[in-house]
Amino acid sequence: MSRFQLRSDDQWALIEELLPVRTGKQGRPFPDARSMVEGIIYRYRCGIAWRDVPDVFGPWQTIWTWHRRMAGDGTWDIVLQRLRTAADSAGLVEWSVSVDYTIARAHQHATNITRPGVCQGSWTVLGGLPQAALAVR
Repeated sequence: MSRFQLRSDDQWALIEELLPVRTGKQGRPFPDARSMVEGIIYRYRCGIAWRDVPDVFGPWQTIWTWHRRMAGDGTWDIVLQRLRTAADSAGLVEWSVSVDYTIARAHQHATNITRPGVCQGSWTVLGGLPQAALAVR
């Protein structure tokens, strides 16, 4: 396996049928599906910008377009489900649940919501109290 081939042939066989295929229409030649997916994986694995994807995968604009289209039509969700099912049947997934009941409280000024009458830089007159109670003697 080369440095730029990230999936083995067995891994590729699991998802190959889910990806777009050549239709035979006229126009620009359809790029290789494997190199497009490998470019997408490489980009996320390295945490680089789309423009920095190596040329060995093809033009970065094409790789970005593939990713955007497959995310939009739900192909990535189907691929994830297929890979998750295969890993689970092979016993590679351990389904354990961890529940954390920690509460993180935030100060009232931690939000950007303005609430009338609450700490807006002026005094708030308390309602319901008689004026005599508020008078200073």
